[in-house]
Amino acid sequence: MTNMKTKESHGGLPSELAAKGLLHPEEPLEEDNKDLSLRPKNLGEFLGQDSMKENLAVFIRAAKMRGESLDHLFLTGPPGLGKTTLAQVVANELGAEFRVTSAPALDKPKDLAGIITTLNEKSVFFIDEIHRLKPAIEEMLYIAMEDFELDWVIGQGPNARNIRIPIQPFTLVGATTKAGNVSSPLISRFGITCRFSFYPDEDMEAIAKRSARILDIEIDDNAASLLAKSSRGTPRVVNRLLRRVRDYAQVSAQNSISLETVAQSLKRLEIDSLGLESFDREILKIIIERYNGGPVGAETLAISIGESVDTLEDYYEPYLIQAGLIQRTPRGRMVTSLAYEYLKIPGKNSGGLFPD
Repeated sequence: MTNMKTKESHGGLPSELAAKGLLHPEEPLEEDNKDLSLRPKNLGEFLGQDSMKENLAVFIRAAKMRGESLDHLFLTGPPGLGKTTLAQVVANELGAEFRVTSAPALDKPKDLAGIITTLNEKSVFFIDEIHRLKPAIEEMLYIAMEDFELDWVIGQGPNARNIRIPIQPFTLVGATTKAGNVSSPLISRFGITCRFSFYPDEDMEAIAKRSARILDIEIDDNAASLLAKSSRGTPRVVNRLLRRVRDYAQVSAQNSISLETVAQSLKRLEIDSLGLESFDREILKIIIERYNGGPVGAETLAISIGESVDTLEDYYEPYLIQAGLIQRTPRGRMVTSLAYEYLKIPGKNSGGLFPD
């Protein structure tokens, strides 16, 4: 299990091996295959979100017993929590074809028609960022989801006529980080709704250990615990940090990942034990120093930090709110007393520095 050494079966870089005919340019490396395998394949391997998994297991089993397609599934929550992975897991559990696209890629109704008319029976069709669907495409989905038919117009002007094209029963899985931006008529057509929440530390630690086993890395319990606490309750983040810590360990000729290795790696990456990155701290400082702790509007704050509003709202804010460091108000974003304490800055009502 320890294998932290570089694989040297032929020697040389991948590009050199390809040039010598020893490696096909499109052939994935062993490490790439390991990284891809970090995603769980079934509900048993999917760690965390226990209540949601238990309900899904019942719905999937019932659909299989009836020989029907699973009801349409709506997934919502911050990025990186496993929405795409869960959609793939559902398809695997059903033994069904899995097709994936994103709403921005569906530019015209014919783009959607080209996909759903070629779906096999009981296929799982995943649309990411479903809140960004164009109205014409969304309206086409209504009939497809309810009646498993495609509403299509043939001809133009006075000669135009509407026809219904039958399609195979399928399961639509829609995922979004902004459930409030999805129209009510569309949401009402989903029979199952799953809301992802940030993972507790114990689940994150289990995910870190599972990923370490797949990547063939030894990691001790204390190291996995610190890595979990520093990963914002997000599996995507813990897997990313694990790869970076692996890099530091490998360059340092270490055969395993220790608590000291994780601590030093996080320090170099400017990530603290709360999971905050340098940019998170910069957001808090800007609200405190430029706007007297808030409130400040999202657009103003985004301009101040040099990021888009979407990035601010989708990636940074959810965890800062979850950690109790900022809050949203009708007037804008405000930092809490915990943010002053965290940054060791005199608070508005503190009368001095918070204790170390």
